[in-house]
Amino acid sequence: MAITMVNPGGLPEIDVYRQVSIASGSKLVFVAGQVAWDADGVTVGEDDLAAQVEQCYLNVGTALAGAGGSFDDVAKLTVYVVDWTPDKMPLLLEGITRAAAKLGVTPVAPATLLGVAALDVPAHLVEVEATAVID
Repeated sequence: MAITMVNPGGLPEIDVYRQVSIASGSKLVFVAGQVAWDADGVTVGEDDLAAQVEQCYLNVGTALAGAGGSFDDVAKLTVYVVDWTPDKMPLLLEGITRAAAKLGVTPVAPATLLGVAALDVPAHLVEVEATAVID
């Protein structure tokens, strides 16, 4: 496996991700920000953050599979949420949990969560991009 996840001493341990990923593979994969579109470009879960997060993660999984990888190869995730407030965290985690169950993975790569004013389409509430390293 090209990615090793680490929580170094001296940094807090976060349940939903690791602080550091160490990449040793040879193929870098950069997945464009995925929004809550299905394969036909229809927005899934309008006004439902958990449903949109789930669809975003499923789309990242599909993109990674297209490159010969999976969430096990992800070195870094960036999540953009419209009008982020901490009270939205349970919905974000619910969506991640549902997608992880469908994908059969535990997505714990280092992650950055950013609140943004808007995304590409007003109906989109979240966008997820990934960087992966594959042997």
